[in-house]
Amino acid sequence: MRDADADAGGSTNCRDSQGDHSCPGGADTAAAPAGGAPPPHASGPGRDATSVARGPGMRPHVFTLSVPFPTPLEAEIARGSLAPDAEPHQRVVGKNLAVSGRILAVRWEAEDCRLLRISVINFLDHLSLVVQTMQHFGPPISR
Repeated sequence: MRDADADAGGSTNCRDSQGDHSCPGGADTAAAPAGGAPPPHASGPGRDATSVARGPGMRPHVFTLSVPFPTPLEAEIARGSLAPDAEPHQRVVGKNLAVSGRILAVRWEAEDCRLLRISVINFLDHLSLVVQTMQHFGPPISR
């Protein structure tokens, strides 16, 4: 199996050029196109969690990651292994996993870039364990 870390591509719109870690989501922060999962809904009528947390003109931070696998089956196995891990902060960090061919695509959306960073780091730890396990047992046998 190829090294997923070497081939993985990621992007984010959370910029931290001043060395502080607040990553404000103001109007000058570019948001990625909305193509992922819809935001989770808050208990208030007609409002979602992101609109409640955001002030006027604020947009969420978005991070996307594409992880190539040798085969579509291995990408599906990885997604199946990683999908059950629910986000600890589901109301403020959204995560969507999808497989397209042999590519596992992951998209995060969050108001707070620190929580986004924690979610991505935890996911990468789990992804590393999944890839190592798949390498240890060898390629899957199609049924």
